[in-house]
Amino acid sequence: MQLKEIEYLLEKYNKGKATLAEKALIESWYLTYNNDAPGASHQQLEEDQEDSLNKLLFRINSTSKKSYARVFAIAASLLVFITAGALIFMHHQFPKQHFFAFAKPVKNDIAPGGNKAILTLANGNTLVLADAKNGKLASQGGVVISKTADGQVKYAGSSQNALSNTLVYNTATTPKGGQYQFILSDGTKVWLNSASSIKYPVSFIGNERRVELSGEAYFEVAHNAAKPFRVVSNGQTVEVLGTHFNINAYADENEVKTTLLQGSVKVSSAGSSSVIKPGEQAQFNNGKINVVSGVDLDAAVAWKNGLFYFEDSSIQEVMRQFARWYDVDVKYDGELPSRHFSGEIPRNINATQMLDILNFKKIHYKLQGKTIVVMP
Repeated sequence: MQLKEIEYLLEKYNKGKATLAEKALIESWYLTYNNDAPGASHQQLEEDQEDSLNKLLFRINSTSKKSYARVFAIAASLLVFITAGALIFMHHQFPKQHFFAFAKPVKNDIAPGGNKAILTLANGNTLVLADAKNGKLASQGGVVISKTADGQVKYAGSSQNALSNTLVYNTATTPKGGQYQFILSDGTKVWLNSASSIKYPVSFIGNERRVELSGEAYFEVAHNAAKPFRVVSNGQTVEVLGTHFNINAYADENEVKTTLLQGSVKVSSAGSSSVIKPGEQAQFNNGKINVVSGVDLDAAVAWKNGLFYFEDSSIQEVMRQFARWYDVDVKYDGELPSRHFSGEIPRNINATQMLDILNFKKIHYKLQGKTIVVMP
């Protein structure tokens, strides 16, 4: 059986589109396949994995209508298990392989993040958005701030303070383990990732639309040629008229990354600037802007689409994302070997399910309250 057919089958399962027969047989394989055979080399594990997958496909393709009763029995017997439903690709210095992982319920596990943010109004009042009811939240500067049924915060209305030319600012802050979506008064949509904040006027007055970002956000900017949209973040300014882009400006990352999906943006800092096109990424570090072409756009916005996405990432890079989303501290015990990760994992699984997936690379851990201790 061809590897593409294996990939297709596992992708169907991961998207919830597998038939009952396929689902039951895949989950049966979950529970019987041993990916941690004592003394086995990485290459042997990969060969065993592929052989197991081929046998699985043979069983599925050989399943006839007569055998569906047995398949239903298998499915019923597997209901006592909880699978992570996560697909990750691991590098071992060998061709890229595809793995599923599952985890049983763990006592005192850590749930994934969700829609959580605090909105600070111009008068200093704060609103915990997760607790706020749908409907009108406040009114400032002639603009009505409301929470929609699908959990967004929306700014709407004409500004009554335009004549005084006074900007009225709000600040939205997501904690670790939080994310939120906002629709600004000009129609611009902002997705704010965990441990991030954005400061913006409730209504854009004057000849520009300027916001300040800390952390990470994805923007779909409403087009207005007469009023550029500018994002200031960690020493750089991104200027657009109307476009889709992602900015990663976390303080604990090595560089600020601006990735363009649609339109055109200008990235500038201290007198230097670069214009990037769709598919390019501006990497800002130590006052210098480096433009990289052919970047993986899915990787840049994976968090917005509910995924962790890694591309040859170190364990430290992986765990920085992990710490922000699960609201945990990460410590390292002992010297970790150089291992890199590539692939995607849904962000809606519990912490131990995520960590168990890393065991494919022999990364071990201890869960101590809200601290993850990573070991070789």
